[in-house]
Amino acid sequence: MFPQYAHELLEICEREGCHLGEVAIRHEMEESGVSREEVLKDLRDAIKVMKVAATEGKRRLVFSLSGLIGGDSTKISAYSKTGQSISGDVMTNAMAYAMSSSEVNAAMGRIVAAPTAGACGIIPAVLKTFTDQRQTPDEKLVEALSVAGSMGIIIGQNATISGAEGGCQAETGSAAAMAAGAAVYLMGGTPQMSLDAGAIVLMNMLGIVCDPVAGLVEIPCLYRNAQGAVNALTIADMVMAGVKSKIPFDEAVIAMYDVGRSMKEELRETGIGGIAGTPTGQRLKEKVFGDVEITEVHKDHKQPREE
Repeated sequence: MFPQYAHELLEICEREGCHLGEVAIRHEMEESGVSREEVLKDLRDAIKVMKVAATEGKRRLVFSLSGLIGGDSTKISAYSKTGQSISGDVMTNAMAYAMSSSEVNAAMGRIVAAPTAGACGIIPAVLKTFTDQRQTPDEKLVEALSVAGSMGIIIGQNATISGAEGGCQAETGSAAAMAAGAAVYLMGGTPQMSLDAGAIVLMNMLGIVCDPVAGLVEIPCLYRNAQGAVNALTIADMVMAGVKSKIPFDEAVIAMYDVGRSMKEELRETGIGGIAGTPTGQRLKEKVFGDVEITEVHKDHKQPREE
């Protein structure tokens, strides 16, 4: 049985000298009755899909079926190459990777829900950043993904990953926390450091509402995926520098859940409040669902290819 709380997960890792993800791998083997190699193969397959989704929108224009979003990953990628970015090419490319996955998702392409489709760009962006910057091999990325998975299980058991239940903090917030933990692992951090990173990320993203324009996972989801990736990477650096979370991961998770439960229904994926409820948000909804002619570029958009 998988431990209920992060502190119990940490005790196992300290006792057995393993990383957080090892516990998730063993749990999957027991629950599904499959071999270790089969679990690792599934993780490798997920990494492959993540990489395609994270790069597709960077190399060509990808538009959502509604036409609300598209082409922004390409813009960020092009801007990164100019050398004018104040945040540098690491962060701009991470944003582009995250936005690419979001665009692919909105275009009905293939993504990995990590942990949800609405937050599908964050973990892939962080893992792809390590491939770029440190030539991290896929086998190490697989281990990092399992670390993220263990943290996601803890969040799911004690809170929620659903925007409809807990707001966007539960989706992009959870994804960013998981990604930060994975990043710390890839940087040589301890299990405790991964959990510290996850806790700080959750604190940073506490209270973010789920307010999709027209009820579609596009605006502001696209931007929040980029934010989540950057948050994860910066907090990973913070923790590797020696900064510790004053609030334990378990308590941060519970706080996130309590905040989510206190949100009004209009702010939990109903497409009524927040950004969705603004005059422009309502006009965009009318445009999407009204009798509006679809532009040629959206008619002819192609599905992302698998490589």
